[in-house]
Amino acid sequence: MSVAGVEAWSGKDRGDENFPVGSFLIRPDLRRHVHAFYAFARNADDIADHPRLPPEEKLARLDAMEEVLLGRLGDGAAPSAARLRASLAATGVTPRHACDLLHAFRQDATKRRYASWDELYDYCAFSAMPVGRHVLDLHGEGEATYPPSDALCVILQVLNHLQDCAKDLAALDRCYLPADLLGAEGAAVSDLAAPRASPALRRVFDALLVEVALLMPLAARLPGTVRARRLRLETAVIVGLARRLSARLAAGDPLAERVALGKFDIAAAAFGSLRFLP
Repeated sequence: MSVAGVEAWSGKDRGDENFPVGSFLIRPDLRRHVHAFYAFARNADDIADHPRLPPEEKLARLDAMEEVLLGRLGDGAAPSAARLRASLAATGVTPRHACDLLHAFRQDATKRRYASWDELYDYCAFSAMPVGRHVLDLHGEGEATYPPSDALCVILQVLNHLQDCAKDLAALDRCYLPADLLGAEGAAVSDLAAPRASPALRRVFDALLVEVALLMPLAARLPGTVRARRLRLETAVIVGLARRLSARLAAGDPLAERVALGKFDIAAAAFGSLRFLP
């Protein structure tokens, strides 16, 4: 690895995500700071998911990103980390959330299986929760908004795992479906290589969607707890989209097709957010 440049951007950008990332709903002066955090996360994620880099190289690159973020290595090694460091200095937001994300990406570089829902949830505490907490801190929201944000972020992460379960196994030999749940339903990781979900694997998907449904009431409280008007709308849209994607995954087969949201879903979620406008 050369410290001249550790990032390995895949070309995926904000427009490729399921949910809005620093959309026009976010206060204009804060939008660039949300985008800086996203670019940092995107580059780190692309390192962790690089199909040809060995684990030790991924870890070294992620460590370099943290060194740049914390000002201990030259900016050229990781430009997105340097931009985020400047953003944090301008806004006063802690680097802790970004460092927590790097913890999750280091885990992705070395861990390919999850034993239980609790183990998966603990992973989400680093891979998903810091994203919401960073945005909340950026808007000056209090820590009372953390629990519903954490719930929403876990929901988004698990839904993404379900969407990409076959791709993750094929490209990275990585499976986030809990092993104890697979075993209880008579399914196996190898079932993800089939063209369609078996009845046993379908039961695993449905069990994870039950966990999502249990988190949804807490997540749905987020827009009502946020003080910033524009952020209320943004979070309300995201809650609406999460509900819709969950329903799509309950009805569809992520092995047989790409289960995703469409323009109508976005419009419907946006319309539903208007009740949080006052």
